[in-house]
Amino acid sequence: MGVSAQGGPGTLMSEINITPFVDVMLVLLIIFMITAPIMGKGVEIDLPKAQAQPMEVDQSKLMLTIDGKQRVFLGKTEIPPEKLEDALTTNARLKREGELYLQADRSIPYGFVVQVMAIIKKAGVPKLGMVTDPIEEEWPPPKPVAPAAQPSK
Repeated sequence: MGVSAQGGPGTLMSEINITPFVDVMLVLLIIFMITAPIMGKGVEIDLPKAQAQPMEVDQSKLMLTIDGKQRVFLGKTEIPPEKLEDALTTNARLKREGELYLQADRSIPYGFVVQVMAIIKKAGVPKLGMVTDPIEEEWPPPKPVAPAAQPSK
């Protein structure tokens, strides 16, 4: 038991010991300092589940299209990739609706699509939808059959 000098001899000290609290807070601070830069690196997209029903896309929604030649179109207007962020931040319809749909040609390199998605995120688009064609083949695909062994001669 601690004895306080102000209350005279024999009185109990009624102060809270905050040392363990400070230790826990410092550990949490270190953990957050380490994990915060890691969390900010990715491009956030809301991927659909594999077993979900196909989403009906309203053709009146604002579309960002990337064709096979890596040209970017906002609606029907071609936008150079270096001016895409400005076009998205100043688009009145995007500000009003708050959502954008991205459709890209299958032959486009993955890296280019990710760069466009990063520009969309940087422009502050709150909702991004990915437009795809439904899979018509069996999933998962059947495993290839090994050729029959040839008898040795």
